[in-house]
Amino acid sequence: MTNAMGILWEVSFWEFFFVTILLGGGGAWMIGRSTALTWSGWGLLAFYVLLLAIAVRFIHFSLFHGTFLLPPTGFKTGLYYGVVDYIVLFAIAAAGRLYVRGLQMSRQYGFLDQQSA
Repeated sequence: MTNAMGILWEVSFWEFFFVTILLGGGGAWMIGRSTALTWSGWGLLAFYVLLLAIAVRFIHFSLFHGTFLLPPTGFKTGLYYGVVDYIVLFAIAAAGRLYVRGLQMSRQYGFLDQQSA
């Protein structure tokens, strides 16, 4: 498999879509959901997404011959695509958190949604 590096993907679009968006995005959505349900802060969400981004980068490395943080010759490339993965996963986790938090707030404070007569 030849590398067809893009701004967002390292090997191919479909590999990025499957690993980062589908697999990692599902995990990120659940991270956002869990931090909303437990009323945890954004810092814990950021930490969990960091761990997930490292795992996603490892899947790219081990299954699709992408780069990881080692060896040192591929550090810059691995770090760049790791940051890209982190940003994408953080956006999905934030969307999941805001969605669940919105449901919680509308259920708890339903009177705020009512129109005044």
